[in-house]
Amino acid sequence: MQQVKSVITEFRGSHFDFGIEQGKWLKTTLMMENREREWRLRRPRFDIDIQETKAAFKRFAPGIWEELLGLQASLKMDMTQILLNFGHYRVYAKPSGCSVFTTQDYLLRNYDYHPATYDGRFTFFQPTDTGFATMAPVSRITGRMDGMNEHGLSMGYNFMHRKVPGDGFVCYMIGRMILECCKSVDDAVQFLKEIPHRSSFSYILLDKSGTTQIVEATPRDIVVREHHYCTNHFEVLTHENRRVLSDSEMRMTNLKAQTSKDMEASQAFKIMNNPDAGVFSNMYSSWSGTIHTSCYFTKDLTVQFALGGNNPPVTLNFQDWLDGKPLPTQQFTGQIDSDITFASE
Repeated sequence: MQQVKSVITEFRGSHFDFGIEQGKWLKTTLMMENREREWRLRRPRFDIDIQETKAAFKRFAPGIWEELLGLQASLKMDMTQILLNFGHYRVYAKPSGCSVFTTQDYLLRNYDYHPATYDGRFTFFQPTDTGFATMAPVSRITGRMDGMNEHGLSMGYNFMHRKVPGDGFVCYMIGRMILECCKSVDDAVQFLKEIPHRSSFSYILLDKSGTTQIVEATPRDIVVREHHYCTNHFEVLTHENRRVLSDSEMRMTNLKAQTSKDMEASQAFKIMNNPDAGVFSNMYSSWSGTIHTSCYFTKDLTVQFALGGNNPPVTLNFQDWLDGKPLPTQQFTGQIDSDITFASE
C-alpha cells in the first residue's frame, strides 16, 4: 500500500494569470520531466496544428486559450510544446475504467486510471475574465476529471473506446469546458453536440434541478439518454463498444444491485469506495485502478472526496469558498494498492 495525497489549490483572477501561476508550480515538480519521458516511450499519434487549435479554443472556451498563453509565458516554451502537453486537442487516449451513479441530489463517481497520469491536485478557480467558477480534481494541468460549477452543474465522464479517433478535444478538456461554459444539463448537452470529440466517452451530467442526462459521444455520433448508472460501455451506441466488456458489465451489475435512487449519499459512497463491494478497482497497472471517489451535491454546492479505498470522505463547501471563507484543509490523503507514484512526484 502506498500513502498518497492531493493538494487543494485556489485561485481568483484571469485565465492568463492562472496559467502563469500554474507554470510556477510546475517548475517545482517533476511533472514536465515525467511527461517528456512519457512522450519518449509513447510517440504522439497526432499532429499539432496551432491555428486550428487556437480557433477551436476561441470558439468554445477563449479563456482557456489565455491560460495556455500564461503557461507559455511562465514556462518559456514554444506553443507546439504547450499544446502537446496542455492543449488536449487531438490526443490519443489510453483505455480506463470509471463508474458513476446519480440521484436527483448528488453525482457519485469513481475515477479509475493510471496513477502516473494523476496530477494530485484539486483546484478551486474563480475566473475574473470569462467563465464560471469551478471546483474539480485536475487532469494534465488544464483539464478536469469531474467537478461542479457555481451554478450546481456537475460532470463526470467514462471511457468507452479508442477506435477511429477524430480531430477534436479529449475528455478532460471537454469536462472542464462544460463546467466553465454551461449553467445547466440542457446547456451542457447542447455544448457536447457542438464541440469536436477526439475519442469516445460518456459524459454524465447532473444540475441543481435534479435533472440527469448521459451523453454518449463519439467523433461520429452523439446520443442523449436518461439513466442514473454508467460504467464503460454504451447502452445506445452499442456498435461502438469494445469487444470485451466483462469488467464494465460486472461493475454495472454491482452498482445496480447495491444502490438505489433513494439511497443516502453516505451509504452509496461507502459502496463505491469499498474494494470488496465490486465497483472499486485495484487494477492500477492496467490503467483502471480507482484513484479517487467524489460525490457532488448540486443543491448545496458541496463535495465529498476521498483518495484510495475505504477512506472516509472530506467535505468541502464550494459556496463558502465563493463567499470568501477559508478552506478547512489544504490536502486530501489516502492509500492505494500500488507503488506507482503520481505524475508530479
